[in-house]
Amino acid sequence: MVKAYLRYEPAAAFGVIVSVDSNITYDSSGKHLLVPALENVAVWHVRQGVCTKTLATTSNSSRAGPSLAVTSIASSTSSLVASGYADGSIRIWDSEKGTCETTLNGHKGAVTAIRYNDVGSLLASGSKDNDVILWDVVGETGLFRLRGHRDQVTDLVFLDSGKKLVSSSKDKFLRVWDLETQHCMQIISGHHSEIWSIDVDSEERFLVTGSADLELRFFTVKHELVDDRSVSVVGGTEIVNDGDASSQDKWQVLKHFGEIQRQSKDRVATVRFNKSGNLLACQVAGKTVEVFRVLDKAEAKRKAKRRLHRKKEKKAAKGTVEETENKDTSHGTEEDGNNPLVTVPDVFKLLQTIRAGKKICSISFCPTTPKNSLASLALSLNNNLLEFYSIESTSNTNTLAIDLQGHRSDVRSLTLSADNTLLMSTSHNSVKIWNPSTGSCLRTIDSGYGLCGLIVPNNKYAFVGTKSGTIEIIDVGSGTCIEVVEAHGGSVQWIAAIPNEDGFVTGSADHDVKFWEYHVKQKTGQDSKPLKLSNVRTTKMNDDVLAVALSPDAKYIAVALLDCTVKVFFLDSLKFFLSLYGHKLPVLCMDISSDGDLLVTGSADKNLKIWGLDFGDCHKSIFAHSDSVMAVQFVRNTHYLFSVGKDRLVKYWDVDKFELLLTLEGHHADIWCLAISNRGDFIVTGSHDRSIRRWDRTEEPFFIEEEKEKRLEEMFESDLDNAFESRHAPKEELPEEGAVALAGKKTQETITATDSIIEALDMAEEELERLAQHEVEKTRVNVAEFQPDIRMLGLSPSDYVLRTVSNVNTNDLEQTLLALPFSDALKLLSYLKDWTLNPDKVELVCRVATVLLQIHHHQLISTPAARPVLTVLKDILYARVKECKDTLGFNLAAMDHIKQLMAMKSDAPFRDAKEKLQEIRSQQSKRLEAREETKAEKRKKKKQKKIN
Repeated sequence: MVKAYLRYEPAAAFGVIVSVDSNITYDSSGKHLLVPALENVAVWHVRQGVCTKTLATTSNSSRAGPSLAVTSIASSTSSLVASGYADGSIRIWDSEKGTCETTLNGHKGAVTAIRYNDVGSLLASGSKDNDVILWDVVGETGLFRLRGHRDQVTDLVFLDSGKKLVSSSKDKFLRVWDLETQHCMQIISGHHSEIWSIDVDSEERFLVTGSADLELRFFTVKHELVDDRSVSVVGGTEIVNDGDASSQDKWQVLKHFGEIQRQSKDRVATVRFNKSGNLLACQVAGKTVEVFRVLDKAEAKRKAKRRLHRKKEKKAAKGTVEETENKDTSHGTEEDGNNPLVTVPDVFKLLQTIRAGKKICSISFCPTTPKNSLASLALSLNNNLLEFYSIESTSNTNTLAIDLQGHRSDVRSLTLSADNTLLMSTSHNSVKIWNPSTGSCLRTIDSGYGLCGLIVPNNKYAFVGTKSGTIEIIDVGSGTCIEVVEAHGGSVQWIAAIPNEDGFVTGSADHDVKFWEYHVKQKTGQDSKPLKLSNVRTTKMNDDVLAVALSPDAKYIAVALLDCTVKVFFLDSLKFFLSLYGHKLPVLCMDISSDGDLLVTGSADKNLKIWGLDFGDCHKSIFAHSDSVMAVQFVRNTHYLFSVGKDRLVKYWDVDKFELLLTLEGHHADIWCLAISNRGDFIVTGSHDRSIRRWDRTEEPFFIEEEKEKRLEEMFESDLDNAFESRHAPKEELPEEGAVALAGKKTQETITATDSIIEALDMAEEELERLAQHEVEKTRVNVAEFQPDIRMLGLSPSDYVLRTVSNVNTNDLEQTLLALPFSDALKLLSYLKDWTLNPDKVELVCRVATVLLQIHHHQLISTPAARPVLTVLKDILYARVKECKDTLGFNLAAMDHIKQLMAMKSDAPFRDAKEKLQEIRSQQSKRLEAREETKAEKRKKKKQKKIN
């Protein structure tokens, strides 16, 4: 009988507060912060400092590996949140429900920028494939693809109520796209390096760009008016252009305004205005954020007047008054005292600089303004930390830091307690105690650079071996380090518990293997029971010790050395027993099976070797990972083992058959460590991506041959995905003014959907033929009742085809229909007439008809059989669409009317009081103004008297 195994599945991932590949952003309410957590989006409640929700993908995680890292996040004015991923997909989430509303596939590279328009109905996305795609959020479909950039798109901004879109790229150009005509209307050059970020203020007065240049560049925005005139803000004053402007000015949406010198020499990573538009934050690829104050028009004019006044005074002091008068004739606008020319330094004033402890990855302004400060700014740092700053007029204060839920750097070791209720992880400066079942952090203890750890069986104490050669004794209950023992002259590489004894063995880079005993010592007159640690034996090796393993029967001790060999000794006498050699690079990890028969070693040469401990022979050498093997461990009481490596994979092996059982993907960086529960019901892995992942054993059995077939299918599908990119197609030069293409892309899902539609059409045709034949036979003789095809699920042929088409993802419909042959497209068109009778399907019918007409226009014109179908559709579709529009219009008007009635009812009793209050306030303000005027006149008179 074929042997079956139980499958391991991803169960939980914890320890990641914020990952570095994506931006952070607040939701529309300002209460929650949306941050990337590798492949998930975490929703943090800012005031409480807790993660309230995780927007996680529900796809099969064995294939949802590192390719699904979140690379961009955007929040709309509603509860919708868009997240872009490294595989080019975009998911729309409902942040309140925590559910994925739709998935949009269109990009071939990682999504690097996402922006909603003001209403939240449109979504623009830019990618590493140099394309910009505009998506209809309501219809859940792609509208069109904008091509023209020569390098990765870095940022996007909507202008003019979503009618225009500005995109920046690493190709040093800004492009302004007209979304109504779908063309590039302006290309802006002038940057000397890659543009990394752009933003526009809420009033759309200024657009700012950030690059590696030493200055921030500003542009003024020209807006379209209803009466064919345009208005632009130049120097803080509105200039209205009549319709007879030159054609060059007509397409000039952005006009260069000026630059501001930055303080930092690092490249700009993000520039963002706050919601009210009075602050501008410039985050560089370092530890600083420069915050600028944006002055309004009146303040900017006053500042410009003062500047001109000082300039005149300086020149008058030098005796150059005549020269300035001559210059006034040529620069009348600049020197005009009443209407001075406002420059960038007059509008943007450096307010303060925020300095963080580590490199900043992303920033986000809170949409709501706090009472006692100008704004609140959230920062994500590259050491898995979130910080919140309150920006005041003179200073900034760090109000909150979210750091306890994860390590600041790599997770270097993991240790499970004997009863599997506690998990200890070590990192470069702290030790954390976790609940492995819930993923909650119970204790955080400051420590040295921990490389290995061990929890005492009673769960009260733990030992941590550090890089500095010390052993730290930790009280788990109180979360404190009670003693630091100077154990070795080099780093403590490994701790292994001695079976059935209160002791352990340490291996170090100082060539020593030391045996330790611990016991709880009761001090007289004290309730505490401190742990006493003492060194019992020491043996010297001839090279650095990298790993130590003890057999469960306490008979052998195996020591892996830097010279690529493994030495096996008798534990009681430390007499030499075996020398195992064969690895080409040092052995980094090893373990002995529960029965003491097998020793497995994992090496930097990417191989696993299985040795017999009876004679020291190598049973098998397996090329296990595509990079160094970092940890191996047997499942207790079995010959199954898990191995992890720097190739980010967890592998499950049967070493009796030398077969690979499972490959588990999920980590986004090198995996350093591994821990397996005593019962083997779950394993825990720690990684360079700072995440700790738990994999649970399920009740689902699997077979080796099936897994091999699955792996072959996945390889085939990945080759198919590469084929979709049409590598061998000639690459045409894109026109300079930009080009438009289809938004979607061909995927495995679209091909499957096309096949299902063709199959449904064939089945429906067969069913219709059977029906016609039955009707003919019915007229001649008495026949039995017609038996419909069971595959039709009790539906009519037309309804069955409609069901198949409706099941196609909205975003994939265009690409699905694109792959249909003309004969099948003609069959599909013939069904559209019946579908229009269903009011809910009118939109789908219109989309199908439009796409098929666009694709097969020439063939439909030249095919006589298509004319009757098109004629019928022409008569029906317009009428059906008009009915739907009328219904929508009627409902909207009714809702507006109800809204007006509700408004009238709500404030009707207070309307008179409100009007009276407004009158009183206006009168009070007039009186105050009059008083101020009289006071000013009195001051002037006093001054004149003093002068006289």
